[in-house]
Amino acid sequence: MNRVAAPRRPRASSQARIEAILAAARALLAEHGMAALSIYSVAERAQIPPSSVYHFFASVPSLLEALTGDVHRTFREALSAPIDSSAFNTWHELARLIEQRMLDIYHQDTAARQLILAQHGLSEVVQADRHHDLELGELMHRLFDQHFHLPVMPLDVDVFTLAMELSDRVYARSMQLHESITPRMAEEGKRVFEAYLGLYLPPFLAKRHA
Repeated sequence: MNRVAAPRRPRASSQARIEAILAAARALLAEHGMAALSIYSVAERAQIPPSSVYHFFASVPSLLEALTGDVHRTFREALSAPIDSSAFNTWHELARLIEQRMLDIYHQDTAARQLILAQHGLSEVVQADRHHDLELGELMHRLFDQHFHLPVMPLDVDVFTLAMELSDRVYARSMQLHESITPRMAEEGKRVFEAYLGLYLPPFLAKRHA
């Protein structure tokens, strides 16, 4: 029987260089925006030859696609971080707690705002974001199920993914209008997140025992 080989992890030296490239791209995004990003500017900031950047990333879109994955890793870590079950009693409170964690990342990470909320039109980034959104939706589903007895959820609709993407559209609108996520629009995004989940979750859910 043929075995499929597991994908190779980059060597430690290669991984360190990839991380340096992503860190340089993240810094340039924060300082100058997406228009100033190029393979050469990233190489200069990372203090490595442009050929080394091209070795890992064939183009700026492929670099931004990888950076999108790095941003989503931060979101996954936020969802996986411990939650004190005594801090909430209803699923609405849990929803707001989770959404605040997402907002905290957006407030702190310029790259997250520019890649996920800005209207850049880069299909590679959009597709990567959608793929990672599905992973985040599954994590959210498991997190809610860990704390509450959930009803049977539809199989043909990614409810938690859609709830998250709808709130992101509110934050994106705020970025478009105000160049930031204002407190008013942050609250509106939380309301949208809760409202969509409320189409599938009853007002009250029994909480699981710790």
